[in-house]
Amino acid sequence: KDLGVQFDIYHRTSTALHHETAQEFFKVLNNNNELEIKESEQYFDEATNTFLADRYIKGTCPVCANNSAFGDQCEKCGSSLSSDQLINPVSTLSGNEPIKKATKHWYLPLDRHEDFLRQWILEEHKYDWRTSVVGQCKSWIDGGLQARAVTRDLDWGIKVPVQDAEGKVLYVWFDAPIGYISATKQWAKDNGKDWAPYWNDKDTKLVHFIGKDNIVFHCIIFPVMLKLHGNILPTNVPANEFMNLEGNKMSTSRGWSIEMEDYINDWVKPNNGGGSMADVLRYYLTQIAPESKDSEFTWKGFQLANNSELVNVFGNFVNRTFVLMHKLCKGKVPIFHNDIIDDKDKQLIVDIKTATAKVEQLLEGYKFREALFEVIDLASKGNKYLQEKEPWKKVPKDGSLPLIPDQQIIDNCLHLCLQLTANLAILIHPFLPFTAKKLCGMMKVVDKMLEWENAGNINLLKVGYSLREPQLLFRKIENEEIEIQLEKLKAKASTVNSQPSTETKMEEILPVTSNLKPEIVFDDFAKIDLRVGTIVAAEKVEKADKLLKLSVDLGFETRTIVSGIAMHFKPEEIVGKQVTVIVNLAPRKMRGIESNGMILMADDKNGKLHFLNPESEINAGAGVS
Repeated sequence: KDLGVQFDIYHRTSTALHHETAQEFFKVLNNNNELEIKESEQYFDEATNTFLADRYIKGTCPVCANNSAFGDQCEKCGSSLSSDQLINPVSTLSGNEPIKKATKHWYLPLDRHEDFLRQWILEEHKYDWRTSVVGQCKSWIDGGLQARAVTRDLDWGIKVPVQDAEGKVLYVWFDAPIGYISATKQWAKDNGKDWAPYWNDKDTKLVHFIGKDNIVFHCIIFPVMLKLHGNILPTNVPANEFMNLEGNKMSTSRGWSIEMEDYINDWVKPNNGGGSMADVLRYYLTQIAPESKDSEFTWKGFQLANNSELVNVFGNFVNRTFVLMHKLCKGKVPIFHNDIIDDKDKQLIVDIKTATAKVEQLLEGYKFREALFEVIDLASKGNKYLQEKEPWKKVPKDGSLPLIPDQQIIDNCLHLCLQLTANLAILIHPFLPFTAKKLCGMMKVVDKMLEWENAGNINLLKVGYSLREPQLLFRKIENEEIEIQLEKLKAKASTVNSQPSTETKMEEILPVTSNLKPEIVFDDFAKIDLRVGTIVAAEKVEKADKLLKLSVDLGFETRTIVSGIAMHFKPEEIVGKQVTVIVNLAPRKMRGIESNGMILMADDKNGKLHFLNPESEINAGAGVS
C-alpha cells in the first residue's frame, strides 16, 4: 500500500474452495478421457521411504552446469527441467542418491495438442505477443511436447478425487494455476458477483503478467488445461526477462536484494519523501523493466532517473507553469485568445493529442517502458514550448502591467501549459499515482478528472478557476544517500554469505563422481579430433542469454563456434584465450548461426565453468591426445 500496490484478493491454494475447484477440474478432464494413466518409474528416497517431489531433488543442471538445480527448475539459468534431466540427482531430505521405483500416475498428454498450440501461439499470436514469449514457446513445441504427470505420491496436498488413488495428490503445477479460478470464485463470493463470466465469457480478457521462467506453464500447459475444461484462453502473456541488481543476479538467500520494507523505511516514510519517493521507485522500475531483455537495477541509475527526468523535466515544467501562472495571471487559469493562436500553440495542442493516442496504444500493447517515455517526452516538449514562448519577457521591467497584446500572449502560453499539466496528471496516473493525485490537489480538481477518457482534452481546467500554489513534486537525490544504499547492500550480502547456507551444504553432499557414462573402446575415443585453438573474436548472440558467438583460430583455418558460456564470461574477457576444440563434430545451427565445433569446459563444484587449455601458449591447431 505504501508503494501504491494493492490486491483485489489475497488467496491461498490451501483453502477448501481451492481444493474443491481443483478436484472438479481434474474430474472433468479425467471423465472426458483427456488424461492418461501410466505406470512409470519415479525417484524414491529409501532412507525416508518417500517418493520425491521435484523440489526435493537437487542435482547438476544440464543447461548451465549449476550444481544446485532443482528437479523442476534451475534458479541460476531459469531453465524449466524435469527431475530425470538432472545430472547426479540427490534427495534433499537425506542427501542420498535416490532410486527409481514403479508407481501409477495420471498424465496430461501435451503431445496431443501440438497442432492447437502451433496455430494458437505461432500463428494467431505471432505479432501481438512479445517475441521472446513466442520464441520460447516455439522452442518447446519444436522440441516435441511430452505427456506430463498431473499427480504425485505424497501424503499432503489436494487428494486425487478418484478411486484407487490413495496416497496420491494433484501435482502442484497442475493445481496452482487453477488457483486463479478459485481466487476469482472467492472474490466474487465476497463481493456479491458472479465468477463464471470471468472464465467463460468470450469477451473476457485474461492476461498473465509473469517472469520468463514461467512461460511454459502459462502459455503451453495451463492453456491446454483451460481448453479441455471449456474455459477461455489467455489473451496475452507479457512475460518479462530477469532484472539483476548492481551487476549480479538478485538473490535473497545471498543477501543480494532490496527488501520492500527497507525501501519504505529509508525513502517513503513521511519525513523521507512520502508518496513521491514511492513514485520514484515505480518510475525507475518501469523505465528499466526487462520487457525484451534482461535489465539491471543500480542505485546510480535510480538517482539519475529521478534527478534528470522527474526533477529536471517533469517536476520542472509543472513548477515553472504554476509559478508563472501565479505571477502573471493572478493565480487563475487565463483565457485562451483564439484570434492570436500561433504555430507553436497549435503544435503543442497536436503534441498533447498525439501523445495521448501513443500512450494508449502502447499501454494496450503492454509496452509500458515506451508508454512512460512518451509521457516524459510530452513534459519535455512543454518545457521547450515554455522556453520558446518566454512569457516572462512580456512583463515590463518597471513592474507595470503588460500591454494587452503581450498579456494575451502570456494568457495563451500559460493556458496551454496548464491544460498540458492536467493531461500529464492523467497520462502519468497509471505509473505514478501519488504524483497524479498531488497534481489534482494543486489544480483543485477531484480524482474523477484522472479518468482516461479525459486524456487529450485541452479544456480540462476552466477559465478563471483559482489554482493552489505549486508543491514540490520530486526532490533531488544526493550522492550521499546513494552511497549509504550501496554500503547497506554490500554489508547485508557480506553478513548473509558469512553464514553457512543450505545451498552450500547441498553442494558438499553432491557426489563429484557418480553415474559414469557407458564404457567405450579406444577406437571410439580415437575418432574425436581435438585441437588447441585461440579465440580471436567473441560477441553475444542476439536474443540468447547463454550463447556467445566465437571466432576460433585453429591454425589451418578460423571457425565460427557457438558456445553456451555467456553466463560465465564476458566476450571481451576471453579474446586471446586458448581453448580445446572438438573440430570434427558435425555442424549444428544455433539461433540461426552454424556452429562448427565445440569448446571443451570443466565445471567446478559451484557450477563455474573453466576452459581446458595448455599451461603455456602453444601454436593454434596443435593436436590434443
